[in-house]
Amino acid sequence: MAFAFLRMGIMRVAQSGCYSTSLQRSMAYKSAISLETLYPNSSLKLSTPSFVPDPNEKFSGFIPIEKLDITYSASSGPGGQNVNKVHTKVDLRFKLSEATWIHRDIKERMLELHGKKLTKDGYLVIRSDTTRSQQLNLADCMQKLRNMIRDAAVTKRAPSPETEEKIRQRHLKASRLRVAMKREAAHRRELKRSPTVVDL
Repeated sequence: MAFAFLRMGIMRVAQSGCYSTSLQRSMAYKSAISLETLYPNSSLKLSTPSFVPDPNEKFSGFIPIEKLDITYSASSGPGGQNVNKVHTKVDLRFKLSEATWIHRDIKERMLELHGKKLTKDGYLVIRSDTTRSQQLNLADCMQKLRNMIRDAAVTKRAPSPETEEKIRQRHLKASRLRVAMKREAAHRRELKRSPTVVDL
């Protein structure tokens, strides 16, 4: 019944020539929580700022993805038929000796730390198949590489003689305390023993 009245109303509006204006009004409705209502002065356009790494900084966290060799393959493990359809495993590799975007000192330190992981051709390979998402596995590889570079970028300072002496005194004190506690425990065990009776 309501549909019939609505149809008759639309026909009357169409006959009167106001059909287009009434439709425009109905289509122009916006919710009270629409983005334009909540943020009237916003352009609602997303923009990614361009990142320029600091040349004086050894490693800023920026890794040029275009200088990496990234390949995808089928992942192992459970996952049903989706494993055979989607290539989610990520292999990220680059030649460490030719990586101009890594500081020379960091490259030397990485060779010391991860020299055994390099291939015969000098490629450092990082793999990830922890998730069933290609993007998440790629992000995991990038994070692993970032952590490796940051670990190599940290320069460990040698402790001063005063610090070494403090550490030695702490170790000596801990050793003495451990020996004293063992002696006290042995003394307690000795006191708990029943006295021995000697026959005359």
